[in-house]
Amino acid sequence: MARSVFLRNDDVELCPVETDDAAFLVRLLNDPAVRRGIGATTPTALHDEREWIEDNDGTHLLVVADGDPVGIVGFEETEPSSWGVAELGYFFDPDAWGNGYATAAAALAVEHAFRERRHAKVVATVYETNPASARVLEKVGFEREATLRAEAFIGGERVDVHRYGLLAAEYEPVE
Repeated sequence: MARSVFLRNDDVELCPVETDDAAFLVRLLNDPAVRRGIGATTPTALHDEREWIEDNDGTHLLVVADGDPVGIVGFEETEPSSWGVAELGYFFDPDAWGNGYATAAAALAVEHAFRERRHAKVVATVYETNPASARVLEKVGFEREATLRAEAFIGGERVDVHRYGLLAAEYEPVE
């Protein structure tokens, strides 16, 4: 399928999510390794993802590497939206982990948030059980701002949640 590319760098392309991508997203969201990393606890069905795709406001993009989808990245404006803060989120196919795709996609999304959406800050949260995600954020330039102790319930235990932040004034593009 020929995809429309919204953003790209040397490693990945970020494309609008299409209805045909629903099966890929369902497979990922129901994968135990992916669910654990994002704290999802309920199964996702094809109709759920199709509905989400139809309601997507364009700030969630399919991550494509070498012509194949490998994950999704996006951001939501936090409330109150007048603060100019967005929250970054992403998840990837376990078969694509360790290839730098998450870092490349997060860097593109953050640059878009600052340069084109004029956000003043981008934040993200990471479960302590997901150190790879914390490394992604740190490579992009995020700093850990807080630890919310025993905030989440993941894999049958209470875990800390780390909040990361990156200010537009401090952002330096990832090389």
